[in-house]
Amino acid sequence: MEKDDTVLLLKECDSGTKMATASIDEVLDRIQDSNMKQLLIESREHHEKLGNDLHSLLIKHGSEEKDPNPMAKGMSWLKTNMKMNMDQSDATVAELITDGCDMGVKSLYRYMNQYQAADGTSKDICKRLINIEEKLRDDLRKYL
Repeated sequence: MEKDDTVLLLKECDSGTKMATASIDEVLDRIQDSNMKQLLIESREHHEKLGNDLHSLLIKHGSEEKDPNPMAKGMSWLKTNMKMNMDQSDATVAELITDGCDMGVKSLYRYMNQYQAADGTSKDICKRLINIEEKLRDDLRKYL
């Protein structure tokens, strides 16, 4: 049971890091403010590093990585492009990314509750991902 929950939690975190990097990549070239752009670049790097750590753990557990749900990814792309076509401001980007962070944090807490038998390492990496998401959300508030 522990191994199953561990792998399932790691897979959800892996999917989350991929969703986050794709969302950041989607808006990065539309940002005007250089400080905001740097903030998102650094956050993407944190997500990518954590994603690499997750891949190593999944391999260690004999499992494969997990891609984001295609429906969720498609809905995110649609929302981003619709909002950006109406208002191409940095405030719109901040709103989109902040909303994504909130959804990610909520999902990660749900997965931690769902996979309670997961080992300490996978719970710790999930908490690290939550912290990255919460920090990005908080840092973006000044751009809203």
